[in-house]
Amino acid sequence: MKPSTSTRRRFIGQSACSALGSVSVLNTLLNLKLAGNAAAQGAPTDHRTLVCLFLHGGNDSYNWLVPRDSARHAVYAETRDHLALGTAELRPLNQDGGDGQLYGIHPSCPGLQELFNGLGGDTAKRRAAFISNVGTLIQPVTKAQYLAETMPLPRALYSHSDQIDQWQTSVPQGMTQLAGWAGRAADVLHSVVNADSISMNISLAGNSLWQVGNSTTQFVVTDSGALTFTGSDIGEALHPMRLKNAAHRSMIEQSYSNLMQQSYARLTKTSIELQEFFLQQFNGYDDSAISGLFPSGNWVAQQFRAAAKMIALRDSLGLHRQTLYLSFGGWDHHGELLETQAEMLTMMDEALTAFQRALDQLSLQDSVITYTASDFGRTLRSNGRGTDHAWGANALVMGGPIRGGRIYGTFPDLTLESNDDTGYGGRTIPTTSVDSLFAEMLRWFGVSAADMDYVLPNIANFYNVNSSSLPIGFLKNGTWS
Repeated sequence: MKPSTSTRRRFIGQSACSALGSVSVLNTLLNLKLAGNAAAQGAPTDHRTLVCLFLHGGNDSYNWLVPRDSARHAVYAETRDHLALGTAELRPLNQDGGDGQLYGIHPSCPGLQELFNGLGGDTAKRRAAFISNVGTLIQPVTKAQYLAETMPLPRALYSHSDQIDQWQTSVPQGMTQLAGWAGRAADVLHSVVNADSISMNISLAGNSLWQVGNSTTQFVVTDSGALTFTGSDIGEALHPMRLKNAAHRSMIEQSYSNLMQQSYARLTKTSIELQEFFLQQFNGYDDSAISGLFPSGNWVAQQFRAAAKMIALRDSLGLHRQTLYLSFGGWDHHGELLETQAEMLTMMDEALTAFQRALDQLSLQDSVITYTASDFGRTLRSNGRGTDHAWGANALVMGGPIRGGRIYGTFPDLTLESNDDTGYGGRTIPTTSVDSLFAEMLRWFGVSAADMDYVLPNIANFYNVNSSSLPIGFLKNGTWS
């Protein structure tokens, strides 16, 4: 559900104060390679953006994507009991290939239905697909191996914080990992493909582990632009933030005899100027041609409106490769699943659909892939009012490079106690690893086979990075190298 306006303002204000007043976060900003600003030598001439929407809390994705044929729906209905959606409620998904089975999407998702079946009724514009039963794995595991504990399993399965970290790092062993896989991708790509001013990885949702690398970092902004000393969203002249910023600006404008103090002031000033440059570019871009697509009362959609602007500004920012991180929390539906999830799926559907329509209108659709991630799936069996933490889940991939209109991976047997169920209330064992999902997008993004095991340390357990084929196959021919 949508948080109150005052709560969001308080969060943004606290985030801004933290980002501009904290030495640790400033040091993170200072790790950006700010000195060069010259175009990278040998940079590609094309542009590609990878967008992650993280659904914090664990989306119940087996009520998002549902089997629609009579036999499999009967199994689904028996397992899910009072949580089951009827076939008449589901919005039909018309597969073009895939696993050849019948599926429906949640009734709150008319936009995603259209993107799956063909934007504007045009089957040549199938922009969306699903990856079924995907989750964190160290290596493939069967139910027998899971029960016998003879194969390594992700650390702290079913834990929110651990599984979020593992989706963002792709290192489910739980080893100390301070870098996310998009951050490691930036380590090997940013200095080669981008100008040196703005980070490759931009977050619209605060600090995200996904985008932090070992030698690169993220650039944190809001849906109003960068966090700056002169941000237009801080209106009052005597606002504490403005007073604090004025004092901080005065401090860094001073000259210091101590070399460390002088260097710190100079680099801090440079990072602030970088954020102000970003805000200038952001505010200077006229998005009136697409702004009407994004519902004004939907704050998730407004995140995506800002994301669309940032993609349109890639050239101005010197970014041939770019990742964007957005988030939508509140999916931990132990109770009130049906009504609450329906409301939240409506918001997400409006946001994702508006975003894809905007990209198509701006002719940017072929250079952007969007995917959803969440902590984990949820139990197939009800706890009486909702569902509990589980493992495998369904994820959406969307964009012009996607061979849309298909269900990829292996949709599980939804029978309780089946070979796809760990035996604890319908926790499906993933049959597709997050590594396979990430590796396919990274091949499109430009990470070489030689660098893939640095970005995804477990990838060899699921895929030969030197293969001429793709790990899953959801990309169109000609969109990957």
